[in-house]
Amino acid sequence: MALQEMTYRDALRKALADSMTENPDVIILGEEVGRYGGAYAVTKDLIKEFGPERVIDTPISEPAIVGAAVGAAMAGLRPVAELMYVDFIGMTMDQLANQAAKIRYMFGGQIGVPMVLRTQGGTGRSAGAQHSQSLEAYVMHTPGLRLAMPATVADAYHLLRQALTKPDPVVFIEHKALYTLKEMVDLDAPVPEWGKAAIRRQGSDLVIVTYSRQVHYVMEAAKKLAAQGIEATVIDLRTLSPLDFDTIRTQVEKTGRAMVVSEGVMTAGVAAELAARISEECFDFLEDPVIRVAGEDIPISVSTALETGSVPGPQLIFESAMKLLSSREAV
Repeated sequence: MALQEMTYRDALRKALADSMTENPDVIILGEEVGRYGGAYAVTKDLIKEFGPERVIDTPISEPAIVGAAVGAAMAGLRPVAELMYVDFIGMTMDQLANQAAKIRYMFGGQIGVPMVLRTQGGTGRSAGAQHSQSLEAYVMHTPGLRLAMPATVADAYHLLRQALTKPDPVVFIEHKALYTLKEMVDLDAPVPEWGKAAIRRQGSDLVIVTYSRQVHYVMEAAKKLAAQGIEATVIDLRTLSPLDFDTIRTQVEKTGRAMVVSEGVMTAGVAAELAARISEECFDFLEDPVIRVAGEDIPISVSTALETGSVPGPQLIFESAMKLLSSREAV
């Protein structure tokens, strides 16, 4: 296939359509996923192609949506349940964390829950404190759940396709600010294996570990750093569970300096876990403490200016990296 321009939203829709065409057991269920086409138009027109028996509009009940998906998966289907906002995941934690995540263990491996929970998170639309959170740490904290957070258009397609082949539940979090992202992609190009991080940029001065929309902010900051003579390696985790720590370790050992960037809150978040592991497992190679750049420990404001200022942006990432490298200049 030749290179083609595609949006993040279109890549997700194509991944769903291709998977449903190949596997009649794949179904979609959620609020307004059918006739309306999904809150962010990812499932638009799929009901016309696959019918209301496979693209199912549900009542407005997140526990019911996820609970039905768990039961359907245990009965042999491959459901894709959609939650409009990751902020509502708390309403589904019994179904998701107490049931879906633990079924294989509780049944001694005799049965699993091969479902995908699609949802979106993050800031960027002035949607307020109850619709703008980054709650991936909830999922990463729960054994038995897998977690994918694609940053690129190609990964939106490939990670969702891969998620729909896994034997256990996958939570698939899409950043709300990425749906209109356009990139040139070749969907026939070699696909990174599931659970493998991508090195988006190679440098010798420090490693920046990140995921989802922050990949784009980090890449922008890395260009500014390069103009200052500082070359950064940028690692896009792609999946947080499984976590490709081997790639992180290898790159940190080369540079001796590491920074973790996450849109989630600072306290007890993904950045905290990654920084702790890097500190523990790469201690002998570190020249400086690992720096965390993460969201403020506050509810997200509906104000555009306050919303933007509550999560990392390119300038904060750039300034944090410069601060980290200042110790190198002092030696």
